[in-house]
Amino acid sequence: MTMAGRIDTAFENARAENRGSLGVFITAGDPDAETTSALLDGLVDAGVDFIELGMPFSDPMADGPAIQASSLRALEGGMNLDGVLTIVHSFRQRHPNIPLVLMGYYNPIYIYGNERFIADAVAAGVDGLIIVDLPPEEDIELCIPAQKADLSFIRLITPTSDDHRLRTILASASGFVYYVSVTGVTGTASAAADTITHAYQRIRKQTDLPIVTGFGIRTPEQAAEFARLSDGAVVGSAIVDIIASGVAEAGSTNAADTRQKIVGQVASFVGRLSAALRS
Repeated sequence: MTMAGRIDTAFENARAENRGSLGVFITAGDPDAETTSALLDGLVDAGVDFIELGMPFSDPMADGPAIQASSLRALEGGMNLDGVLTIVHSFRQRHPNIPLVLMGYYNPIYIYGNERFIADAVAAGVDGLIIVDLPPEEDIELCIPAQKADLSFIRLITPTSDDHRLRTILASASGFVYYVSVTGVTGTASAAADTITHAYQRIRKQTDLPIVTGFGIRTPEQAAEFARLSDGAVVGSAIVDIIASGVAEAGSTNAADTRQKIVGQVASFVGRLSAALRS
C-alpha cells in the first residue's frame, strides 16, 4: 500500500463504519526508544486509525507543558531524527497498513538536510508530515519536494484563520487537515462544540480532504463528540501525561517493568477512546 493510500484508506474505513477517525500523538523517544516502539504496538492493538509521532525538539513553540516535557525527556535520552526514523522503519515492518505521520518543527529537518530527510522518511515508511512552523509561503522548502515523493503534507488550521488565509493554507494541503480547536498551545483548553461545527463547515467549503480536530481533547467523551463534529479527533497531551506519570512513579524500578506498565496504561486509555468513537 502506498503512503498516501494508507491515509486515504484509514479515513475511508472509518467512514464505512459511520464514525470519525481516531488519531493519537506520542513523542518519539519518550522516555526511550524501546518504550516508544512498544507504545506504538499498543496503540495499534487499542484501535487507533492513525498515529502522529512527534519529532522531539528543544523549543516546541506550539506545545503545552506536557508535550514540551516529553520532548525534553526524549532529547535527554539521546533521541534524534535518525532515531525517530529508525523507530518508524521498525514499526512499518510490523504494521504495514497503519498510517504514521511525523509531527514537529522544521529546524531538526533543516539540520538533517531536506533531501536526505525526505528520502529517509519515504524509505522508513512515513506517510505524511505536520510541520508546525513552516507556512505555505515556504512550500518550496519542504512541502513541494515531500509531495513529489508521495509524502502527504498536512496543514494546521486555527480559529483565527480567515477565509482568505484558509484558501492559501489549503491550496497545498494533502492527506488530511488538522483543525486546531483552540487559540493557544496543546493540552490547555477545550473548544465548545458549536465553534467546531462552525469551523468544520467553513473549512469543508474549501476542501474535500478529511478534517480532524485536535488540541484540548482529554476524555473519551470529548474525543467521541469532536470526531462526530468533524472527520476525526486527535488526542495527545492526555496520553503524554500518562507516560510522564509512569516515568515519575517508576523511580529505580526495573526498566522492563516500567515499560510494560506504561504501555498497559496507555493502551487501556486509548482503548476507551476507540470504543467511545465506535459506540
